[in-house]
Amino acid sequence: MHKSKLLKIVVLLASTCYAFPLFADSIVRPDTQKTIHQITRLKAPRISPEVNITNVVTPKAPENGDNPEIYFSADELENNQELSVITAIGNVEIIRDNITVKADKVIYNQKEDTITALGNVVILEETGNVVFSDRVELTDKMSKGEMENIKIIMADKTRIAAKKFRRLEKDKKIMTNVVYTPCDTCRNSNPLWQIKARKVEHDAEDQDMHYQNATVEIKGVPVFYTPFLSHPDPTVKRRSGFLFPKISSNSYLGGAIQGQYFWDISDHEDILFNPIISSDKGIVYGGTYNRYFTRGNISASGTFLRDPDTKENRGNLFAYGRYEVNDFWVADADINYASDNAYLKDLSLPKKDDTWLTSRASLQGFDNRNYAALEAYYYKILSYDLRYANRPYVMPLFVYENISDPTKFGAYNKNTFSLASVTHEEDNSSQRLSMINSWNLPYTSPYGEKYKLVASLKSDLYYVNDYRYNKTDVYDGVVGRIFPQVGLEWRLPFIRNTEESSQIIEPIIVAALAPNQSNKADEIPNEDSQDVELNDTNILNLDRYSGYDRNDTGSRISYGLNWSSYGKKWGRTSAMLAQSYEFSKNESFAAADGEHGDFTDYAGRIYASPTEYFDLNYRFKLDKDDYKLTYSELSSNIGPKILKLYVSYIFFQANKTSSIANSEREELYTMLRANVTKNWALSLYNRQDMAKNGGSLEKGAFLTYEDECTKVIFNIEKENSNDPNYEGDFKFGATFFLKTLGGVGTK
Repeated sequence: MHKSKLLKIVVLLASTCYAFPLFADSIVRPDTQKTIHQITRLKAPRISPEVNITNVVTPKAPENGDNPEIYFSADELENNQELSVITAIGNVEIIRDNITVKADKVIYNQKEDTITALGNVVILEETGNVVFSDRVELTDKMSKGEMENIKIIMADKTRIAAKKFRRLEKDKKIMTNVVYTPCDTCRNSNPLWQIKARKVEHDAEDQDMHYQNATVEIKGVPVFYTPFLSHPDPTVKRRSGFLFPKISSNSYLGGAIQGQYFWDISDHEDILFNPIISSDKGIVYGGTYNRYFTRGNISASGTFLRDPDTKENRGNLFAYGRYEVNDFWVADADINYASDNAYLKDLSLPKKDDTWLTSRASLQGFDNRNYAALEAYYYKILSYDLRYANRPYVMPLFVYENISDPTKFGAYNKNTFSLASVTHEEDNSSQRLSMINSWNLPYTSPYGEKYKLVASLKSDLYYVNDYRYNKTDVYDGVVGRIFPQVGLEWRLPFIRNTEESSQIIEPIIVAALAPNQSNKADEIPNEDSQDVELNDTNILNLDRYSGYDRNDTGSRISYGLNWSSYGKKWGRTSAMLAQSYEFSKNESFAAADGEHGDFTDYAGRIYASPTEYFDLNYRFKLDKDDYKLTYSELSSNIGPKILKLYVSYIFFQANKTSSIANSEREELYTMLRANVTKNWALSLYNRQDMAKNGGSLEKGAFLTYEDECTKVIFNIEKENSNDPNYEGDFKFGATFFLKTLGGVGTK
């Protein structure tokens, strides 16, 4: 019998007798006769669990049989029975539990229970980490061990090198003469940055990393030294301790540093203390609190400052909470508060560019086709231009909506009930009770025409207190109104497919029949229907108002055309143009929007994205008589990643007849980002008020360096404001991020 066949039979018998996952095909390389002769020195009766090669890389299997299977191969295998030593030589490869060990030579001393791998030792882990070593010695059933001249390449290309590595009890690891860097390295050159330490200790049980005599080097030059450093190991998701501080500077605080201490109260609760110590205003107290429940969460952050110059208490609070009461009801609250309109800008806090802060609390219910919401609103004005606005408090605001099941013809009823109470700072108030009942019938014809017939009846009842109309007439009392409306919508999409693209052309006609009654504007205040701009988003709607306080009175016909093209190789382009014909010149929406004829202005939009290097979104209104632009809004990205330009532009004419008088506005925002080199990028931006006597509202520049292990950002910014309480000034900053370690710099 051929020796190779005899060997396979012997090994299979041994594997069967002792239930070992050992396969002859893993041992013998068919093309190597030397392997066959060397391995056949092991005779079948002498193979036992104690001398089997599976014990070279793993301790004795537990009785429950959970020990992972092990596979190996080698060019030669020798068994010295007198010394109880098994030696595998040449291209040794061991696979156990998705971990592969390769070496030139592996020696297993059964008496001393030591495993030694010599020469070009490589350990491949399932995570993608690769370990290189000249010599590896494992003891105590592989629970302890030592390595010499170890080099590790992590899955994320991070590199670690050490002179000696020891693994002790409880998976405690100690490395000496350690070098660590996440940067790419070339032969005979230093990485961009690296950390050197005389000793690094990893306490796996406590999940801690300890360093002794650690030095941070940049291009081989030491820039920071510490005799001792400790931090959690990467397996720790959260733990109490200090975080990197943040550094900032502006005209209000002067120079400032923000310390950060994270308190891990429990797995579902934590606090971040982050006070700011400034040169001009002293201490700004700040913190963030988070807590998570089974059915919800709470998050709150805020700051507090007592200005040493004005002796004023200033601060802010941002808080959000959500709780699922049961499967149908959800409660949430969103609180946003600032002591004054300049505080957030002075401290460069979130929401500093908002016109106002909205605080809201609500309870919402969802059940099949029913929806209910009970809400309350509070507004804090931040814009200097709206400093004299009469702020409203909305409490309560209740909405209930029900949609019935469709009939066999597809018709359904929709019923809406709404209650609102609005109180202003000047004590004028209004309470509203509204009900809308509508019948809806959607229908698609055999020719593809889409119809929708709607008949609705809206009933309102108001109690008004101290309502001033035109700033002279005052109304107090109860007022009601009833508003019926019938609408019909028709659409017919045409689709054309070619080898290059698919195109859709869809004409739309919407007819609305309603009385030319008055909205009783001299008795009913307008609290929620002040968005009266006729544009592409509402011109084809049956009700073009956003709220309840104004009814879209008068009969009209609106018509428009949608067109879109989807390229097989190129991008997407779409356009829309629409206009309305009003049967009455005095209907409410036309009067509020400044229209003075039977036909309204044209409203439309254009979207184009033919390639990844260009996209454009443009919304506009054209005067029906001279086709001049009365409203224009554009945003566009132009260019490849190496040089990209972003442009945003908005223009709208003054609307003297609106319930909120406004002046003409024209504003342009531009940002240019250029990748100067592979690692360096420059960004410039400017927001310009282009109206008469306008100027730059804000501008700035960012210079960014980024490679595989480092990111550095230098920025300079200037923000202007017409608020005399805010001192607009240049802000300088620099932020440094080191991969795997974190960053320090401005906020």
